Amino acid sequence: MTVILEFTLAWDEFALGRALSSASDRQVQLERIIPMENTVIPFFWVVGEQPERLKADVDASEYVQNLSVVDQMGDHTLYRVEWTGEYEDLLNGIVATGGTILEGEGSEEWYFQLRFLDHEHVADFYNFCTERDIPIHIERTYTLTEESLRGRNFGLTPKQREALVIALKRGYFDTPQETDMSEMAEELGITQQAFSDRLRRAEQKVLENVLSASTRGGTN
Repeated sequence: MTVILEFTLAWDEFALGRALSSASDRQVQLERIIPMENTVIPFFWVVGEQPERLKADVDASEYVQNLSVVDQMGDHTLYRVEWTGEYEDLLNGIVATGGTILEGEGSEEWYFQLRFLDHEHVADFYNFCTERDIPIHIERTYTLTEESLRGRNFGLTPKQREALVIALKRGYFDTPQETDMSEMAEELGITQQAFSDRLRRAEQKVLENVLSASTRGGTN
């Protein structure tokens, strides 16, 4: 039975994060990973940034090379890079254990949602990370059947729900706002960018669930 694994980790705990997240305001969204002989080719979106700035970081990295633009949609640009060397890293582990990236994005903190064929493959991936000291923080694991029975929790992870609840209670959504990102981030003991990432993902999941439900219900 298909199993979904959701986890987070800091940008400097895996090679692609170190190569692409050196600019704290850069938001990266993984599109897919193409396994090649002895390497992997990551494709990713970056929003609203000059290619020269990203290219400078890639050129300075020992992990990736040959940055190229694949497509552009407004201020969203799709890139690809080539892996360098033989690094036993997070992306290699995903490919080696049969994982598929459903979501992978971040800046200072990265969030991943992976799909595996079964719990055994999830265990293989977890062991891969443990053996190589890749400190992933598991948010939750579930099957698609279990997720369909969760009702209207909108698929939020505990950290995403926490960020959304704090923002609501502290008046972040009020007009005028009664708090700001820095205050809420300080309350949780994380950076402002990490809090912003969690809140944005929470809002996106809630909207996706609400809008898809209204679409299924139909309108007259």
